[in-house]
Amino acid sequence: MATSVFLPSVGMGISEATIVSWLKQVGDRVEAGETVAEVETAKSTVEIEAPVAGTLSQIHFAVDAEVEIGTEIAVIEED
Repeated sequence: MATSVFLPSVGMGISEATIVSWLKQVGDRVEAGETVAEVETAKSTVEIEAPVAGTLSQIHFAVDAEVEIGTEIAVIEED
């Protein structure tokens, strides 16, 4: 089953964030709660965690992309 990874709300009044780095790549195994990406807002850098364990099957945005809060940024195929 595929599970979406969304860019969460990272602070009041913040509507977008920039992808700073992907710590995992497509095909990598991830555990629930493991950091898969880092994003940056005007105020801070935030780690994005995998919501489930599985294999990272899709990454929708490259590093330096600006993404709106609530957008699907990746997909994990659960085992």
